[in-house]
Amino acid sequence: MHATETRTYWRHPCFPDLGLFKARFTQHRYELHTHPTYVIALITAGCERIRIGRQTVVAPAGTIAIVNPEEWHDGEQGADEGWAYRTFYPSVPLMTAVARELGQDRAPVFSRAIIEDSGLAAALAAAHEGSTSQDTTKAEASLLVALRRLIVRHGDWSGRAEEVESSGSRQRFSLYEDLVERGLGSQLDLQRLADAARVTRFQVIRDFKKAIGLTPAAYIRDRRLRRASSLIEQGLGLADAAMAAGFADQSHLSRTFRATRGMTPGMFRRGG
Repeated sequence: MHATETRTYWRHPCFPDLGLFKARFTQHRYELHTHPTYVIALITAGCERIRIGRQTVVAPAGTIAIVNPEEWHDGEQGADEGWAYRTFYPSVPLMTAVARELGQDRAPVFSRAIIEDSGLAAALAAAHEGSTSQDTTKAEASLLVALRRLIVRHGDWSGRAEEVESSGSRQRFSLYEDLVERGLGSQLDLQRLADAARVTRFQVIRDFKKAIGLTPAAYIRDRRLRRASSLIEQGLGLADAAMAAGFADQSHLSRTFRATRGMTPGMFRRGG
């Protein structure tokens, strides 16, 4: 018999653009998706298996999984008992501001997907628990202490990033990104993308595979989810947000949200 799955989402009292999530999963499996924020996940029990970009890693209890903004990732149980974790979703402006206070001129990149650092794990646990404290000074300080340790000890300032080899493929992918962004509320298919780039549908598929390692459909679904999330944060109703982002209906949005965020749109709205 599997343990009950639990999940809670809320916002930090001192940093309103910082979401926090606490969950225990046994059967849940995240589909590939992205976030505009960082994802900092302290595994507190069990083990999670995660695909981040083109690598698959295993994160046992006590380790920290890091996903940089816009990196594709999923997640599933890496052990029979599943996993539990405490997650932070700090925005790029927040991480940039902290990095600047530490003498850096830009937001950090984390080149290691899994970090083993018991001191950092303890600091993150304290910051996560402290975010629900009535003492806002303590909540603010504990978060900054944890982010400082993460950035100073594990930030990569070399600016190293994987580049798409073909400039033609890169240019076309930029066109696809723009077309998808402008057309989320309408019907998007391979032929529409192919016509815009003046290539075949097969070339569109190859361009997406080369650029991000995913199908056009997965990318479009992710962008729709991102649009819906933004609209919900702005106060739009769930059904209206679903339609505006190109989902068939609210149920379609809810299924996709749960599969990629581990929570329902309603939980996300209440947590904001």
